Amino acid sequence: MKITAIGKFLLVFIVFFNASVGMGSSNGIDMDKMPLLEFKRAITLDPQQALISWNDSNHLCHWQGVYCRIKNPRRVTSLDLANQGLVGQISPSLGNITFLKYIILAANRFSGEIPSSLGHLHHLQALRLTGNMLHGTIPSFTNCSVLRFLWLDRNNLVGHFPADLPHRLQQLKISYNNITGFIPPSLANITTLSKLSCVTNNIQGKIPQEFAKLPLKILYIGGNKFIGGFPQAILNFSNLVGLNIAFNHLRGDIPSSIGNSLPNLTVLQLGASPGLCQGLDNNRFNGVIPEWVGTLKGLQAWEALKCSVHSAFPVTIFREGYLRKSLIPTIMLIELSFNNLDGKLPTEVGNAKQLIYLGLSSNKLSGDVPGTLGNCESLEFVELDLNYFSGSIPTLLSNIRSLKDLNLSHNNLTGSIPASLSNLKLLQQLDLSFNRLNGEVPTEGIFVKIDGNSGLCGGVLELLLLACSTVPLNSTKHRKSIVLKVVIPLASLLSLATIISIILIQRGQQKRKSAFLPSLGYIFPEVSYFDLARATDGFSASRLVGRGRYSSVYQGELLQDRKTVAIKVFSLGTVGAHKSFIAECNALRNVRHRNLVPIITACSSIDSIGNDFKALVYEFMPRGDLHALLHLTRDDENNSTLSCITLAQRLSIVVDVADALEYLHHNNIVSIVHCDLKPSNILLDNNMTAHVGDFSLARFVVDSAAPYLGDSISTSSVAIKGTIGYVAPGGNISSLGDVYSFGIVLLELFLRKRPTDDMFNDELNIVKFVEMNFPGMVSEIADPELLKEHCYLSQEASVDMKARILNCLISVLNIGLQCTKPSPNQRMCMQEVAARLHGIKDAYLSRK
Repeated sequence: MKITAIGKFLLVFIVFFNASVGMGSSNGIDMDKMPLLEFKRAITLDPQQALISWNDSNHLCHWQGVYCRIKNPRRVTSLDLANQGLVGQISPSLGNITFLKYIILAANRFSGEIPSSLGHLHHLQALRLTGNMLHGTIPSFTNCSVLRFLWLDRNNLVGHFPADLPHRLQQLKISYNNITGFIPPSLANITTLSKLSCVTNNIQGKIPQEFAKLPLKILYIGGNKFIGGFPQAILNFSNLVGLNIAFNHLRGDIPSSIGNSLPNLTVLQLGASPGLCQGLDNNRFNGVIPEWVGTLKGLQAWEALKCSVHSAFPVTIFREGYLRKSLIPTIMLIELSFNNLDGKLPTEVGNAKQLIYLGLSSNKLSGDVPGTLGNCESLEFVELDLNYFSGSIPTLLSNIRSLKDLNLSHNNLTGSIPASLSNLKLLQQLDLSFNRLNGEVPTEGIFVKIDGNSGLCGGVLELLLLACSTVPLNSTKHRKSIVLKVVIPLASLLSLATIISIILIQRGQQKRKSAFLPSLGYIFPEVSYFDLARATDGFSASRLVGRGRYSSVYQGELLQDRKTVAIKVFSLGTVGAHKSFIAECNALRNVRHRNLVPIITACSSIDSIGNDFKALVYEFMPRGDLHALLHLTRDDENNSTLSCITLAQRLSIVVDVADALEYLHHNNIVSIVHCDLKPSNILLDNNMTAHVGDFSLARFVVDSAAPYLGDSISTSSVAIKGTIGYVAPGGNISSLGDVYSFGIVLLELFLRKRPTDDMFNDELNIVKFVEMNFPGMVSEIADPELLKEHCYLSQEASVDMKARILNCLISVLNIGLQCTKPSPNQRMCMQEVAARLHGIKDAYLSRK
């Protein structure tokens, strides 16, 4: 076939055109290589070797954290190195990667200033520098015309509130810095702004009235120096979901129109949070609590601590709301302590089936403690102390199986202590002191704080109460013995009670002036440095049970209630340890579930030589962690005998962990991603109940706006993002990353093989190993201990039992495989995982 001249010309043109495109593409991508290498040279420490792949043997589009366009021209569009522990400065060279859309460097240890060159990236859509050590001022981003997400919170930035921001900005987060000045009225020109978070800075002035036209959904401005009355512009934010204006200098009345103006509120923080920032000034709102509170049908958290509000407690808060299509109030947390509420606590409180925390301390409430509280099946903390409640303690309180803390002290309660309270297995703190109770103290349960009740007798020996007499009261001999055995000791006890009362009042006054202590969501018992030192024999090495990057964990015994605890002491000499303490407190805020390791209290004080001291106190888990149970020897490392864990126990453990993750992801006020689920972070109590612990890497999920970003998060720690073997492919932080880690833990639990076992190398990992042998060879790869359970039965029963064990293992391992799919979109959510595992467990145990 002959080729015409035109054909030759076209052929040459096509070849030349393709070569030119290829050359242009190559040159374009090469242009991005040098700025990336300069960025790498500015890194002084790479503890996780995140940049080890950044070399000439790998194409730069395959470097970790670097993402490129697929179509021509081939250019770098994203840099994601969050949670890598990188130390150094952010090189200005990033400003030369002109196609960059996403820069994600959150939760590292970058210092220095934010390069002004980043403000020249015309394609930049998201800049996330949360949780570093950056200082200096915020550069101008006016030229970043498509910038939508600017997250600069949790650094050391200074200067005035930025006035020159791009007009398409959707989220601005600058909380936990040292920003000063005023919020400029020009910010109201950004008509796309849906989230403004500038908590804990030094911003002053008033909220500009021009803000009224903004489509804000989140407004967190607490912990600043705003003045004036309640910002009227806020009443125009009809789509507002979260509002925090606590810890400012606001005064005046709470507007009665909030209920109609802000019908979608789920979080309303008008005053201090429990235990938070005690040294800061707080708002002083006057007037009554209006009826509009009850019209917020999605309200989950309401805090107005120390706001000086008064009036009767609003009944409307306990009327019907809408959540999950159930006609029940959605309220989960109420903190109105240190106000002037009077009248009765309404009996409608029993409608609040989801209420977890009820804080009404230091008010003027009177009347009976409503027995309908016993209907609040989710209640864990009830603080009704320092009021004027009278009548008897309702026996129906024993119906609250989840109750952990009940404080009815300093009231006018009469009658006896209901013996049924002894049945509350989760109850950890019970304070009935300084009432007018009488009768016999139950010997079961926790009845340790009963001072100031002269009519009580009996109880356990440690209470040092008089025995309850069985002699008839009309006996002459008995009447004489009363003087010797009761009246004189009672007079001594009353004198002692008076002294204790004075001490408690003084302690209460000191408590209001105490130093800053991060909020844990609830009011916890106070402990000092010396309490913890005594509990651990001076932090003796013999009490040390674990050590991490920022802290050491000791086993101790608190003298107050002789309770064995785990005390996590932060090494404040280590860079980042102080931030880690604050971060972990924030991660634990309002997190309460039976399968999470319970926190008892926090300590922020000074040690014996005047240095700062910070610690967290947790319940001690006597059976240790799951990793030790699975892989360490029963007695010591020279003994090859491993602990026997039955199939039923393993099913219970995996169900417990699934329930904990389901709560964190789906049922908490703010969804939380754990980020480091592994057997060593799963602790076991005496009943082999599993508790998920270590929230040092946890992240709060607050948005899911950008498809590339996945679940947008705010960082609660600066530590690494997970553990090798358990981190999902790609390392992106999301709830589906937790699902992957859970799947690995599940496979490890039933195979009794670590994901880092020597047998897993090259292309073989624990997931592929199970897939290769599933389902036909499950009996060959499962822990042999599981298949021994049928050996002690008759032959016929043994065959049936073995079949049921195998069926159960196949069902469970299938869940593990579904959780560990390579693509996050293929994995199940924890709600479905928990539901399926409950079904598998119930089916197995019902036929056992």
